[in-house]
Amino acid sequence: MGRKKVRYSEIVPDKSEWPIVKLSRNRKTFIEEVTNEAYDHFLSNKRGTIREEIEMTIHREKLRMKANPWKVDPPDEKVYWKNVQARLLDINPDDKDRDQQEKEILKEIILRYSEEISGNFKKSAYRFAQSFVTFGFARLLNAARVKGLLSLFSRQLDIDDKLHVIGETEHIRNLAKKGTVVMVPTHFSNLDSILIGWAIHYLGLPPFIYGAGLNLFNIKILAYFMNSLGAYKVDRRKKNPIYLETLKTYSRNAMKRGCHSLFFPGGTRSRSGEIESSLKVGLLSTAIEAQRELYLNADDPDNVRKVFIVPVVINYHFTLEAPSLIKEHLKRTGRERYYVEADEFSTSYKLSTFMFKFFTKGSDISVNVGKGMDILGNYVDDEGNSFDKNGNPINVKDYFLRDKKITFDAQRENEYVRVLAKRVVEEYHKYNRVFASHLVAYTAFKMLERQNPKLDLYHVLRLPDEDLELDYEEFKAKYKKLRTRIEKLHKKGLVDMADHMKERATDSIAHGLANVGLYHDQRPLIKKKDKIIVQDTNTLYYYHNRMNGYGLEKYI
Repeated sequence: MGRKKVRYSEIVPDKSEWPIVKLSRNRKTFIEEVTNEAYDHFLSNKRGTIREEIEMTIHREKLRMKANPWKVDPPDEKVYWKNVQARLLDINPDDKDRDQQEKEILKEIILRYSEEISGNFKKSAYRFAQSFVTFGFARLLNAARVKGLLSLFSRQLDIDDKLHVIGETEHIRNLAKKGTVVMVPTHFSNLDSILIGWAIHYLGLPPFIYGAGLNLFNIKILAYFMNSLGAYKVDRRKKNPIYLETLKTYSRNAMKRGCHSLFFPGGTRSRSGEIESSLKVGLLSTAIEAQRELYLNADDPDNVRKVFIVPVVINYHFTLEAPSLIKEHLKRTGRERYYVEADEFSTSYKLSTFMFKFFTKGSDISVNVGKGMDILGNYVDDEGNSFDKNGNPINVKDYFLRDKKITFDAQRENEYVRVLAKRVVEEYHKYNRVFASHLVAYTAFKMLERQNPKLDLYHVLRLPDEDLELDYEEFKAKYKKLRTRIEKLHKKGLVDMADHMKERATDSIAHGLANVGLYHDQRPLIKKKDKIIVQDTNTLYYYHNRMNGYGLEKYI
């Protein structure tokens, strides 16, 4: 039986009332606001002198330009930072206005960062982009079924036949009417931004602002769509405190103005294929800061627009970038280090080829929307009211009170963001929708490990071909045992399951084998007669990792 289609109406039909439209209408004023506030925040929290902070920023920027330049970088970068350094050196230490001169340079740097980060949303471009994405993706889907020019006019499939938006969909629509929604998805592919943008449109929500990696703006066609869909630019190469403060201020102030926001708290695509277990809390903390400042500046603190955190889990049968991502992961030494972004999408042609191959394959995608939470990770109802784990009502304002006054406490808010990050990770695992492709990969890789108990991971990954065959009947028995465990977790609400997981084990396994690594030159796993053959241990390991965190290893 086919899946029942749902059509969602726009919750804010008047596009001039969209928060992002109001923000873009006053873009210049907003950039000035961000610049001034980031400047004040930075001066209040700097660790060294202004001169030391600027010198460190210049040094890091020069290293970045030399080690990892991108096409999207401003053409005047080298000249700009050379001039900043010269101006700093020209300041006489004995000048009475030395401090003021250094502050002027600091503010100019912040303004430059603010303008670089800022998105350039246009209402007309947004409408075109959404229509193009919906039409274009649907045509690609039909190209797999109707050959030749007829595929352009075929209506056998719409995009929602492939991309399933599930979970707490009506709940997020209600929350978007009551307050500011901050959507925090998992991140596996460079397609995530476009797919989430379409999902937001599909749900009838106003466009969100969202942080997109600056490297993606290297591609003109992708840059156009991301600008049109509300993206602001995040340059993960820049780790200096001045830039990070500016980025946080941009995010915080947009939320304060009521802009629904989206960012990937994992920071970048999951290299291992595993659901994120450790989040970058910089942008996540801006939701807490925005909520506190909304209370602080309110005429009536008991009637304040609330900020809601909504975890979202994106599920693919296969990730096109998997081979390069897992290769990067395996190169790592276990600590965070600088890396060069993979160039799967370095040109518009590569991106177009990527998307054609992706959408003409037959496997599904799901976007699972989690239940809304407040900025401490407590669930909220459709009216936005918060409740603790025992169902008792909570007033979020109380989290910011000291002596009955709204106050800022850095140590307290650091603890809040730690608690929130932990809750988001928990929700990721809860709303992860297990596909058969995930489970066949997990079963096969765990069998390899169990058959070679004395080998470490890297030796398992280098097993010779003759050791990469598994008995199908044994494989099926272990798959069924693991599926039974997942079914129990599902009944407890600790994980989600795709419908095809409920089919007969033989059919479920066949579905998983048909989809795992579907696009790759060499499939990680195939069935040949009465054997399961592992053809690529690296990508098999990548897809296996999706099932980490559920304690399944003790059931095989």
